[in-house]
Amino acid sequence: MRVLPTERLLAGGNDGSAVNESHHELPPVIKRAEVVAITLVILAAICVTGVLYIARGFFLPIVMAFVVGTMLSPAANFLERYRVPRGVGAVLIVIAVAAGLAFIIGLISAPVLDWTNRLPELAAQLKDKLHVFDRPLALWHEMQAAIGGGSAQTSTSLELPKFDWVQPTIEFLSPTFTEFLLFFATLVLFIASWRDLRRTLIMTFGDHEARLRTLRILNELELHLGNYLLTVTLINTGVGIAAGIACAIAGMPNPAGLGALAATLNFIPIIGPIAMFAVLVLVGMIAFPTLSSGMVAPLIFAVITFMEGHFVTPTIIGRRLALNALAVFIALAFWTWLWGPMGAFLASPLLIVGLIMKEHLLPDTSPQLPPD
Repeated sequence: MRVLPTERLLAGGNDGSAVNESHHELPPVIKRAEVVAITLVILAAICVTGVLYIARGFFLPIVMAFVVGTMLSPAANFLERYRVPRGVGAVLIVIAVAAGLAFIIGLISAPVLDWTNRLPELAAQLKDKLHVFDRPLALWHEMQAAIGGGSAQTSTSLELPKFDWVQPTIEFLSPTFTEFLLFFATLVLFIASWRDLRRTLIMTFGDHEARLRTLRILNELELHLGNYLLTVTLINTGVGIAAGIACAIAGMPNPAGLGALAATLNFIPIIGPIAMFAVLVLVGMIAFPTLSSGMVAPLIFAVITFMEGHFVTPTIIGRRLALNALAVFIALAFWTWLWGPMGAFLASPLLIVGLIMKEHLLPDTSPQLPPD
């Protein structure tokens, strides 16, 4: 009698062992090719990060000029509509930007240089003011000794850190003259040749759809980055004016310089307002005889930044391009670690660039989960 293949599978193999009716297996969640691709992307990202960190003296001014040039290109377009040549408009815009930076640096540099030259004297005054914390510090040491975590003989006065780190830190954070020169030269050339560069990028692709996509990306980058620079500059100028008025009302020294510093630091999300609050606390503790009077200006500034961060900025910028708070924080931490304060300034614009590129190059066509 002939045995059918199905009966042979049910009866077993030649060795008498049972044979499963089905040998189908579930496919792996991540295929081997996808693992290799993800690994290569991670290695490429690590290599690019290493190159950007090591060669920051070259890449930082170039990227800064490209981003700022894209932000300022609408101003060049505006001047061009009034028959101002593109090259002349680029030079005028860069001169205006340099003049604004020089004005802000002039307001900030005078008090900073004065405080830097008087660091030992100011440190002694601040140490005398910090004696108010001696009793809470003594109670803390007593509690540590009671639970076995320390010795009761530990010093009960609050010690200030040494200031040997100030000059190396300033030298590390301040761009060199070569970086400034490279930035301004690249910025002028970028703004002057932006139209030709746009045309070249678009015509690089032979496919009509690719050219159209490139045009949309460039238009959105120019629009969103220009709007971001304009709105953030206006908002930060308002914050600086409000902070200067608050410092003047509270009797702080050099309120104009503190207002300019507040406007400048506010370009750096999260870190800038916190740093400015710390500066106001230190200046208030040194300038006023009591801690309560020295905290008036910092508390007013905290209220100003709270209103700006929770109501003004989300209302204006959030309508144009929504940025996730976690994404902003991670981008800020990464670019600050990579390029310092200039990287912190570039964090939000580069995040906007990444979101626009992702939206056009990687459109979300997959099924979406239903809302909760």
